[in-house]
Amino acid sequence: QVQLVESGGGLVQPGGSLRLSCAASGSIRSINAMGWYRQAPGKQRELVAAITSGSSTNYTESVKGRFTISRDNAKNTVYLQMNSLKPEDTAVYYCNADMWVHVSGYLRWNDYWGQGTQVTVSS
Repeated sequence: QVQLVESGGGLVQPGGSLRLSCAASGSIRSINAMGWYRQAPGKQRELVAAITSGSSTNYTESVKGRFTISRDNAKNTVYLQMNSLKPEDTAVYYCNADMWVHVSGYLRWNDYWGQGTQVTVSS
């Protein structure tokens, strides 16, 4: 069974930093793009940052210069380093990955989500 497990969320003061991690496990053949999304109360889920298998990255405008996405392909893990956090960054952060996985002897292309981790920025 393939799953994504996130860690690293929590409560931080404005201007502080957090590092999120997301590890993929299971019958994985390969991982293409990985990304972080977030959803604040009453708002739609939005893409925060994404990284391809070749480590090309893109960010939503509001986090450019503050957040950095990276990945360790050997560990099937993606990270999100968040600096200079603002109250408006408060949300549940979700990890996402597009993967080729082994299912009953076949290769399948699927899109997977983690369970989410809460990030709260408040004084």
